Parts: sequence; C-alpha cells; structure tokens
Amino acid sequence: MQYIHYHNAQQLQTSHDCPDMNEAVEYGNKNNQTYMGKIKFILIAFAAIFALMSCDDTESYADQKKKERAAINSYITKNKIKVITEDEFFEQDSTTDVSNNEFVLFDNTGVYMQIIREGCGEKLKDGETATVLCRFTEWNLLTDSLQLTNDILGLASQVDKMSVTNTSGTFRASFIAGSSVMYSIYGSTSVPAGWLTPLTYIKIGRPANPGEEIAKVKLIVPHTQGHQYATSGVYPCLYEITYQRGI
Repeated sequence: MQYIHYHNAQQLQTSHDCPDMNEAVEYGNKNNQTYMGKIKFILIAFAAIFALMSCDDTESYADQKKKERAAINSYITKNKIKVITEDEFFEQDSTTDVSNNEFVLFDNTGVYMQIIREGCGEKLKDGETATVLCRFTEWNLLTDSLQLTNDILGLASQVDKMSVTNTSGTFRASFIAGSSVMYSIYGSTSVPAGWLTPLTYIKIGRPANPGEEIAKVKLIVPHTQGHQYATSGVYPCLYEITYQRGI
C-alpha cells in the first residue's frame, strides 16, 4: 500500500482547542477565504492520489494483520503506554490516568482510548440526535507519519461536523458533506466506528464558564474500526480528537 502523508508535524500551526469552534468558523470565513481555497485545492489533490492507492496482491490478509499488530505494539512500546483493561477502566470511574499515559483497550473492537479531558456539558442522551464538531489529527501507524488534520489555522473554518444519534447507548453518525475534511479526502460520510467509542464516556458541550473545556481523546484505531482506506489497506491510525456540541 502506498500513502500520501505529511512528514513534519512541527511545521503545522494548530488551532489548539479553540474554545468555540463556531467562532473559529466565523473568523475563518471572514479572514481566510483565499488561504482556504489553496488548502482545499491541496486536499482535493490528496483525494485524487488516495484514489490511486493499491495493495500488494502478493501479501495475504493474515500478513497484513500481523504488520498492523506490530505497528500498534511498536507505538505502545515506544511511547511507554500503560494499557489497562476495561475492568480497571470502570474501577477508575471510566477515566484514564494521563500522567501515566494510560489507554484502555476495548477487547471487542481492538480500539485503545485515552480520555485527556472528559469535557463540559452533558453526555448525549438516549434518543438524542446532535451536531458534533470535531478537530482531529490522524497518524498512519504503519508508515509512522502524520496523514491528515483539520487542526491548523488555515482550516479554522473547516471544523468536521457530524450528526450523531444515541439509540439505547449505540451511536450512529455521519459526516455532513461540505463541512468535513474527512469527507473531502475519503469521499464518504461514514464516520469511522472508532471515533464513536468515546461518546459513551465523554460530555458533549460548549464552554460557558471560565475553566470549562471541550472533550479531548486519543485513539488507536485498528483497520476494522477505521475509515474505508484504513479498512482496505489494513492499517491502524492514531487519532487526537476534540468533541464539541454544535449549535
């Protein structure tokens, strides 16, 4: 599998968890239209290249899964991640100790999650449908490279929006076409299943008082819980994502 990716994450200017993404959207629309046009052109070019990706037909699916597992294990080892069980996670009131770099492993999906901030406001209620705004950075762990992000100042007006519904604790979501870098690049409104894992445990709100912050997580997402290119290419992704309630 061949990939297009960014090589130097330090060269990107990030929005650093803008306290109000809708304000960022308004700012971006007023002040960054020219720059946004250039960024969107680049993203479209990336999309065209992604469409040309092809897998090595000589490599079996079992071999690809072994490489994926090795990439995940390598990342965990290099970054001294402490993996905890779901039982330990629940004993800690569904929290992860960031100071110890804890990630909880969900055995049924293979997703690893670290809750950096639980967030403000309330969790999505049963039967509720809400617009959720996300800033994200995506790394391809197989190539050990930054692959995609909307967390740069030039994309201040391009917050990824998704419509999320909670049905008895099961979450369904879709990206809103025209308001998503993920949709622009990968050509699908389907939200990776891994992105929905935190929604059971975090609050989706909007900061209204000093000191309140939006939810933020890190995820290690295997190909079975990823977007269509990760699924077909059998590669894992690392995500850093913030979640905020839209208006």
